[in-house]
Amino acid sequence: MVFAELLVARGIASASQAFAFLNPDLAHLNDPFLMLGMTAAVERVEQAIAAHQPILLYGDYDVDGTTAVVLLKTAIEMLDGVVQFHVPHRLREGYGLQSSVLEAAYADGVRLVITVDTGMRAFAEAECARKLGLDLIITDHHLTQADDAVPHALAILNPNQPGCPYPEKSLCGAAIALKLAQAILQRRDPTRTRDKTLPSFLKMAAIATIADAVPLQGENRVIAALGLRELRKPVGNGLRALFAAAALDPTAKPLTGFDVAFRIAPRINAAGRMDIASEVIELFSTRDSARAAELAAKLERLNRERRDAEASALSAIESLLATDAELIADRLLVIDGKGWHRGVIGILASRVVERTAKPAIVVSVEDGVAHGSGRSVDGFQLLNAIESCADVFTRFGGHAFAIGFAMPADSLPELKHRLRLYAEEHLAAREPEHTLRIHAELPLDRITPVLASWLCKLEPLGHGNPEPIFVARNVLLLAPPRIMKERHIRLELSLQSPISSSIDSISANAHSSIRAVGWNLAARADELALKRGSLIDIAYRIRENSHPDFGGLEVEIAGILPSA
Repeated sequence: MVFAELLVARGIASASQAFAFLNPDLAHLNDPFLMLGMTAAVERVEQAIAAHQPILLYGDYDVDGTTAVVLLKTAIEMLDGVVQFHVPHRLREGYGLQSSVLEAAYADGVRLVITVDTGMRAFAEAECARKLGLDLIITDHHLTQADDAVPHALAILNPNQPGCPYPEKSLCGAAIALKLAQAILQRRDPTRTRDKTLPSFLKMAAIATIADAVPLQGENRVIAALGLRELRKPVGNGLRALFAAAALDPTAKPLTGFDVAFRIAPRINAAGRMDIASEVIELFSTRDSARAAELAAKLERLNRERRDAEASALSAIESLLATDAELIADRLLVIDGKGWHRGVIGILASRVVERTAKPAIVVSVEDGVAHGSGRSVDGFQLLNAIESCADVFTRFGGHAFAIGFAMPADSLPELKHRLRLYAEEHLAAREPEHTLRIHAELPLDRITPVLASWLCKLEPLGHGNPEPIFVARNVLLLAPPRIMKERHIRLELSLQSPISSSIDSISANAHSSIRAVGWNLAARADELALKRGSLIDIAYRIRENSHPDFGGLEVEIAGILPSA
């Protein structure tokens, strides 16, 4: 019954919908030719392949952009096409198309440029391509301008553009690249594409779909679920080396959305954040296992450097949040610092949102230029907020929940002033709050291995398909909390009702308890003066501990309240 509640909460109202949700299949993928511009794009790519014209793939430096380049590069080369690629350096070039790169490509004989995960606001660069005589195909998932204007291009593949009938509007950039690759390949050999190539390509698309935090519903869920299944049998040297660097063995234990989001994606992203993202494409393209291991080791090192840079800046930000009364009072936080690594400011903005429950923009100032990255909260369109200040930026873009920009540093006070006024108008009726969304009530004695196995069928979990959080009331604490590393707690919780049994009789029953862990809840336990015999209500997630000595089902506590 509780599992049915979870499905209903996900908008699943019939047995057929439930079957499709729990059994994603290639047949559930949409026809790529439903996407506006697809026919024109495919025909131009086929023309370039037939004429042996070099095609330039122009990507972005994050997981979404680099995996998109890998997908299209592989597809075009499978058809004997000639491919070049360019992924901009985050610090030297910044986000998006650059006219200088287009000019160099034209001089090198390129006549077709395909963007991946970028291009929807590249009006000047698209005009440059037109004047040069370059055909431009834009594949992107970012939103159009407020007036729905789009750049001049031979074709634009973006479900969010006006007039596009494609049913799944929330594809990530790599998924749109996947649809183009699928369309190109199935025109040549539909059976091989369906049975062999497309399942293999879903690996890269699944990593990007999960990493880019698009809603894991509809076609996105199909891509992510089938891709995770294919990742259980990694073939390429790059994937195997990356898994080894992340200490993951997908052949021994199936990958989860958590594994991709927090262990695989950060290592891929580290290249673009700290160094050269093009090496990610080399990692996934090389047939040399030694070179793949070398590149994966470099990603591991860069990821450690990213964590160090993030920790240093976060310490300064937390100090500001603790002492700057004017900043704390703002409804939309704009926090700037000199010399913060631009590769981590997006992560820092996410950390501020987690701590404050307010939309936040983190800005790095260096050499008179301010680079900002922002993250938002449910119900507040951050892109609309910065569009209200469009005249102060040299470049900006993004979507409802994430934005980026560059601007003269001396305009920062003006930006803060205008965003403060905007937030006061649009967030005035909203108080920041950390909310914990409870999905069902489940007494602890109803936790079983069978339920745990059914919950696994909800994978991949993530944005739009969250991990279930349950609530149990009047839970009896059988022992004092055990503190771990001064921040975390271990608890022993009764499975029996304290109303019908004494604590001593419950404690004497070896099968009457379940272990619980609470990360960063030591202070909360102290605040509530938890002790043996305390009655608490808990919000929790179900976990399976694989430790050889004390493995088994346990609960991870997400919140604690004293029982009424």
